[in-house]
Amino acid sequence: MKTTNFRRLTQLLNGALAVLCLLAPGARTLADAVTLPEQLIGVTQGFLEFTVEDYLATTQTAGRYEIQVNPLDPRLRMPLCSQQLDASLESPATPLGRVTVRVRCDGAAPWTVFVPATVRLFRDVVVVTRPLKRDNLVSEGDVALRERDVGTLTQGFLTELDQAVGMKMLRPTVIDQVLTPQHLEQAEVVRKGDQVVITARTGSLSVRMPGEALSKGGQGEQIRVRNLNSQRVVKARVTGPGQVEVAM
Repeated sequence: MKTTNFRRLTQLLNGALAVLCLLAPGARTLADAVTLPEQLIGVTQGFLEFTVEDYLATTQTAGRYEIQVNPLDPRLRMPLCSQQLDASLESPATPLGRVTVRVRCDGAAPWTVFVPATVRLFRDVVVVTRPLKRDNLVSEGDVALRERDVGTLTQGFLTELDQAVGMKMLRPTVIDQVLTPQHLEQAEVVRKGDQVVITARTGSLSVRMPGEALSKGGQGEQIRVRNLNSQRVVKARVTGPGQVEVAM
């Protein structure tokens, strides 16, 4: 549906500008008509709008976008195409950031023009509201959602506050800095050597026994634990401070 609408838009632009070219002073025949830079920019703008909307729908991404097509040399004059112009994304693979659109004429006198543009996609991402140091635990007051152009966030980003709250900082940040997955790690709920309670569950039945953590772990992580009664080493899931659970 989007491709059909884009082709119709392209046909209208081509036709309208062809008429303008024929009516311009000095234009005597169809052979004198040219494709103007304004037409190339219009085709590029329309193509990117449809492409970005399709990308957002396909990836189920929320956000608003802005498209800025770079100006072309006003002296550029390409022969009027006998067919509708074709536009495709030359680079990169996704329509975000700096992009290049290939506008091609496949008519009797074929030609190709590469049109540069910039696509900005703005989304709410997690930023820090105060400077944080290495090993700090992130609290609710440390983070907020702010709108940023995610096309420039090459290191990644977080879209939910819950993705950061309770995590431990791996590196320091400055105020208003965007948090990335590389900034965070799961905070240790259990440390190596801690005395823990091992809970073994099966249905409604549960058995508890003393244990010792042989590795550190965060909430929900699997760690190695020694059962102090049997001296057997098992893998258990951290369920809270000093608490682990194994399946029977």
